[in-house]
Amino acid sequence: MGKITGFLEYARLSEASLPVAERVNNYQEFVLHLSDEEAKLQGARCMDCGIPFCMSGCPVNNIIPDWNDLVFKNTPQNWRQAIEVLHSTNNFPEFTGRICPAPCEAACTLNINNDAVGIKSIEHAIIDKAWEMGWVQPQPAAHKTGKKVAVVGSGPAGMAAAQQLARAGHAVVLLEKNDRIGGLLRYGIPDFKFEKSHIDRRMAQMAAEGVEFRVNQHVGENVTADVLLAEFDAVVLAGGAEQPRDLPIPGRDLAGVHFAMEFLTQNNKFVAGDNLPDQIRATGKHVVVIGGGDTGSDCVGTSNRHGAASVSQFELMPQPPKQENRPLTWPNWPLKMRTSSSHEEGCQRDWSVATKSFIGEAGKVTGLKAVRLEWKDGKMAEIPGSEFDMKADLVLLAMGFVSPVQKLLEAFGVEKDARGNAKAETEGAASYATSKAKVFAAGDVRRGQSLVVWAIREGRQCARAVDEFLMGSSTLPR
Repeated sequence: MGKITGFLEYARLSEASLPVAERVNNYQEFVLHLSDEEAKLQGARCMDCGIPFCMSGCPVNNIIPDWNDLVFKNTPQNWRQAIEVLHSTNNFPEFTGRICPAPCEAACTLNINNDAVGIKSIEHAIIDKAWEMGWVQPQPAAHKTGKKVAVVGSGPAGMAAAQQLARAGHAVVLLEKNDRIGGLLRYGIPDFKFEKSHIDRRMAQMAAEGVEFRVNQHVGENVTADVLLAEFDAVVLAGGAEQPRDLPIPGRDLAGVHFAMEFLTQNNKFVAGDNLPDQIRATGKHVVVIGGGDTGSDCVGTSNRHGAASVSQFELMPQPPKQENRPLTWPNWPLKMRTSSSHEEGCQRDWSVATKSFIGEAGKVTGLKAVRLEWKDGKMAEIPGSEFDMKADLVLLAMGFVSPVQKLLEAFGVEKDARGNAKAETEGAASYATSKAKVFAAGDVRRGQSLVVWAIREGRQCARAVDEFLMGSSTLPR
């Protein structure tokens, strides 16, 4: 490494953010990437640790020590080499550099007893500089294979698979059931976390590489599986785990109780300029978000930007510790208290709470009844006498997702696993292949609800498997 003692000399520096009072008035990104000099010093903190656990903690196996060292050296040539190293494992670092929770940092050797290297912030700086300098260019295949591949689903798994297959020389069509490309990146993740221009410029790159985009293509409804199987030499299923977990309690049918994705998707369309006369709005309302994960946090941030009267968030599980037990958990992803930027903007959080029923008047929700829980030996029990009511004009269910939409899998007749996902192994000669001939599956449709970085990894690996299936061998990376 360029600075062997850097981790002893320099403190971790988090990326700067715009003040809360400024950022809640719009839907623009507010996290600022590091300057070249700041990134250099953060790159210097990367230890000569011998075994880079950060790479094993990263699902796409980013070659993290190498680009940390290049950024530390801080010459234009080194920065350009850094993006080449980063792109060698990750098609879309601007996606992961913004919305990945960074399991690589949890696995960083320095994280055992110190602040981990700011890997995600360095990645963010590298890709932003690469775009600014014009280093991100199309990479069209030198020769076409004559083979045609359909990729169903245009989230990060589908985009990664489509780009890799196009670079291998295949004619690729990327199909999306919605009116715009991007999957959950487009419709789900708020613009203040991830502006959609990042998708648009990657689409321009992919189009120059030969990828054809088709929107409003809902397989199982207005497009049949038989047509795709007849037109294409291989089909990749790369849809998301879109079936939300419901809360079937009394009052669930009241107006004002919605799945989180109904709320978030509509807001993405509003920001994009669509006319939505019936948009779900939190303006002036008392909002309760049920579910403590990232989707719930996104609902909090969006509600604050709408001008909600109050925002509360319930979590069924107990409140996690502020600091993980590092000797016990490292290098694995730890259970600890996480406060998002949306929480910092205003939110009343509560743990070990179960919602019992929704209360309403004239068919509209006005509140809910809840009870506190006691957890013992991994089991929960209601605490007698702890019931309480809470005012709520808008309730958003953000309790995760249970499976892909089954209509897609049934359209192709692929075998499913016990959780309702497309059944496909990731090892062996038939990796990512489903039970249906020439149909492959990758991303959330195969593994269930997961992270953007896992989606990119699976899309890349599935592309190689499809290339091997079509050509007998592949030069795409594993």
